[in-house]
Amino acid sequence: MRIVIIGDGKVGYNLTKQLANENHDIVVIDSNPRVLRESSDNLDIMVIHGNGATLAVQRKADVGKSDLLIAATSSDELNILCCILAKKLGCRNTISRVINREYAEQLQLLRDELGLSMTVNLDLISAREIFGLVQFPSFLKRDSFAKGRVELVEYKISSDSHLVGLRIDRLEEALRMKILVCAVERGDKIIIPKGSFVFDEGDTIAVTAPRSDLAKLVKKLDIANHKIRSVMIVGGSRIAAYLTDDLLKSNVKVKIIEQNPARCRELAEMFSDALIICGDGTSQSLLLEEGIKETDAVISLTNIDEENMLVSMFADYVGVPKTITKISRSEYSQLLSEKGIGSMICPKQLVANEVLRYVRAMENTLGGSVLTLHRMVGDKVEALEFIAQAATLHKGVPLSKLKLKEDVLISSITRSGKIIIPQGRDFIQEGDTVIVVTTAERMFSDLNDIFDETV
Repeated sequence: MRIVIIGDGKVGYNLTKQLANENHDIVVIDSNPRVLRESSDNLDIMVIHGNGATLAVQRKADVGKSDLLIAATSSDELNILCCILAKKLGCRNTISRVINREYAEQLQLLRDELGLSMTVNLDLISAREIFGLVQFPSFLKRDSFAKGRVELVEYKISSDSHLVGLRIDRLEEALRMKILVCAVERGDKIIIPKGSFVFDEGDTIAVTAPRSDLAKLVKKLDIANHKIRSVMIVGGSRIAAYLTDDLLKSNVKVKIIEQNPARCRELAEMFSDALIICGDGTSQSLLLEEGIKETDAVISLTNIDEENMLVSMFADYVGVPKTITKISRSEYSQLLSEKGIGSMICPKQLVANEVLRYVRAMENTLGGSVLTLHRMVGDKVEALEFIAQAATLHKGVPLSKLKLKEDVLISSITRSGKIIIPQGRDFIQEGDTVIVVTTAERMFSDLNDIFDETV
């Protein structure tokens, strides 16, 4: 597809990189020639210098003949104007980045009138991701599928886990419940495991289970499910504000440490039930003084990756049960993973995943377009949700008789609201919601893509 991206900042560049990797025809517009030069040197894309909200620049980029325009600048108003103009020129679809929380609800109401196909709020998406991790702190990552009925969670196997030395095909017998291990990270290797695979200490496993069984799964795995009643947030960002709202509604005590006095006053006015501390959240003495040792979870949300990492490392050192670290550079994720420090979120990657899901769903597919897309295990594995349609191949054929492509696993099937953790005798039928797990480089956009038709 032909895609125009306006705004070449961190979010725009990450979107450009992801979409270019999927072989789309990308044009990037920005008013900063330096960042355009860097993008042009590193990626196989076309760049245009100028104001993306002007008619002349959009015409130069041939926006009217494009399939999608993504406005990803740091200005909500500019993004909305870019999308309105693109729609008038004939662009089929437009996506606007939204920053201001006051605009979010209004844009949902006015999407059709403004010609918006989709809006993405990086801060809101990130806050919801963190909130999901707070609810089940034992998991490193948690994603939902099938309208929330199916959960895909990541868990690191400790040395005392009874999973160590267990074969996957003995897992159901050992746990006395149906789950499916759909991916394993062992060192720098990603494995889509088969029945003979044996778990080892330090493996990070991605597990599919019905949402109703999550609490049971935690118990069966002997995971210490320490309920989070108090949270310390370092950095009073927009993500922190969204997250605080959700936490307070769930009766979780919130303490925010923020260095900027003006922002502290804003947060104090917004959240009368939260405790706002004005100070340097990277100061160990301040963290100790504010009771970090007695806190159930520490969430690092400053704008500097290194600060967030240091705070999380210190929190882990003093025994905080759960740490969540915001990073903007995904290369740090491996370092934190090796240190065994809690969960990580990368907001720009979360936004990219939202847009990728939409882009793949736009494509003209036969076997069912992508409904949901999540990346896990350090963004090396994709979990995709499809609807089985009339044109889907091999309906009614037992899974044991299907030939799937290498490193592809059907992790769950939802049929009439019932969750099926698939075994060899199960099959796909029209109307099913099917979750497929594969390595990230496969880039499936169609359910029929998973079948190996060469045999």
